[in-house]
Amino acid sequence: MKRIFNKKNTAAPPDSGAVLAELDNEQNEMAPGLRSLYSPQLTTARSRFRDVVDILAKQELLTGEQVEAIRDERRKSGQKVETLLEGYHLSHEQILAAKAELYGYAFRRIEPDEVDKTAFGALDLKYIRANRLLPIAVQDNTLTVGTSNPANVFAIDDLKRQVGMTVDIVVCLDEDIDTVCDALDDNKFDYNVDEFVSDLDDIELVQDSEDDIEDLEKSAGESPVIKFVNYVLSNALHEGASDIHIEPKEKNTKIRYRIDGVLFDSMQAPAKMHAAIVSRLKIMANLDIAERRVPQDGKIAVIMGGRGVDLRVSVLPTSHGEKVVIRLLDSKSILLGLDKMGMQPRLLEAFTEEIACPHGILLVTGPTGSGKSTTLYSALAQMNSQTLNVSTVEDPVEYNLEFCNQVQVNEKAGLTFSAALRSLLRQDPDIIMIGEIRDSETARIAVQAALTGHLVLSTLHTNDAPSSVSRLVNIGLEPYLIAASLNGILAQRLVRRLCGNCKEPFTPPDNLRKYLELGKIEPHELLKGKGCDQCRDSGYAGRSGIHELLIVDDAFREMINTDSSVNNMRRAFRKSGWPSLFEDGMAKVKNGITSIDEVLRVTEADGLDPAAFSHNASG
Repeated sequence: MKRIFNKKNTAAPPDSGAVLAELDNEQNEMAPGLRSLYSPQLTTARSRFRDVVDILAKQELLTGEQVEAIRDERRKSGQKVETLLEGYHLSHEQILAAKAELYGYAFRRIEPDEVDKTAFGALDLKYIRANRLLPIAVQDNTLTVGTSNPANVFAIDDLKRQVGMTVDIVVCLDEDIDTVCDALDDNKFDYNVDEFVSDLDDIELVQDSEDDIEDLEKSAGESPVIKFVNYVLSNALHEGASDIHIEPKEKNTKIRYRIDGVLFDSMQAPAKMHAAIVSRLKIMANLDIAERRVPQDGKIAVIMGGRGVDLRVSVLPTSHGEKVVIRLLDSKSILLGLDKMGMQPRLLEAFTEEIACPHGILLVTGPTGSGKSTTLYSALAQMNSQTLNVSTVEDPVEYNLEFCNQVQVNEKAGLTFSAALRSLLRQDPDIIMIGEIRDSETARIAVQAALTGHLVLSTLHTNDAPSSVSRLVNIGLEPYLIAASLNGILAQRLVRRLCGNCKEPFTPPDNLRKYLELGKIEPHELLKGKGCDQCRDSGYAGRSGIHELLIVDDAFREMINTDSSVNNMRRAFRKSGWPSLFEDGMAKVKNGITSIDEVLRVTEADGLDPAAFSHNASG
């Protein structure tokens, strides 16, 4: 629709030129002749700043030298300011908040429970997702709308025409818009589980779909078995589960979800229908439905909630039938950003400096399920993939990432970690991520890559950061090679966060008092989740990381060369001033993020020696 405005009546406010100037930096660049057609809404004081860089400098997130470097580079290359800012270790939230200030909008985080469902229903879900315009609330004929792209003035203008009321804009993150859309999507599966179970008495095995990627919503009207399996999968994603366990028992089939690292009972199905459920999953994963005596592994690509999700399927014969475990690999949940990992500010700053090193080895350690892959992927995402060659070697490649080249290990074909690494070194890499250092050969090639000018990121399975050095020695690396190549070690665990809806003050038993003294926590500061409908009566919702960072400086290098025993490295780490896993966890207990039980569960602190404990700064 053409809209003709009287230029005289729609003249821009005196200082809105700053806003229009910034529009030239955005993807939705306006030609000079269009500037008279729209005057951006200024909801706060007029901007005194030329662009986002000015605001970041005012907030002391950029130095004067960095500001000049960015401006010089923009004049030379013509790149967008946001693209140039990627190399300065600023979070997307910091940049977007600065952009909001530039445009005269407020910046805020949006949670699903803050959104008025009536307001949300004013716009079509596809329109919300496509235009990144999220209705939040309606009051006095004013619609509050969140957007992650305040420069898209034409979309905002179109929204005003659609709703026919005053629109108040706030700026929010893309991930908040997606989270709200997922939570309030009325088109999710709405099945009656009891009807499923009754319908399962009369089932037929179904034929495989012709499409590799199956849309669960489109197949929702199929046979009871298909509908039941679809419900199990979609409900697991909605609940935030990382794994689904389908376990055959003598009288029924038990289905459990792993949520925040803990298994919860979800539902049951009749035992006589277990074989049909397993066969359906095998068909989806292209496995042999006739073979029930040996383990099988496969994968499924499905569409749930309007986005693609990969499922890894493992089938194992047991005494009552085949047990199936399905891991949900949702790329939306893996790329959290380092600022969302729960790192203390001081530790986050130091870790960010480590991943900015041009060469060396940086290790992330912890047991299975401690979030090591998430940390590594988030670190890779923060690097400038447009100017760097980023490559990974993984077994398996669980998440497909656009910003790097991923190699899948295939030992049957001879493509081992070490063989893939040798080839990668001939591919002119800048940064290499190795899924895990498992053997001496892989470790030696990683050291070789680090010593020849490459940054190598990898993982180890160790209990803490100091013991990683001894593990590398035990693998077969000489101490002088470790000392020369190792930059730092990050150990981490995941603790469950207290449910914000039901956490309450907690009086600790006497056996926890010694830990409170070690963590310098007063008993009245303790909180515990009571349990409610929102957290499945567990008292916890979501997870956060606890970390310890060992930075290998000259003193550590000398120590590695002379005595790299675990006890010696731990003593040196305690003297370094960085918090241990236990100390970082207790800092989160003090801040009401998690419980002391959770910290003790993941740090195995029952054997902690109080005499050896040092109250390090927690950042």
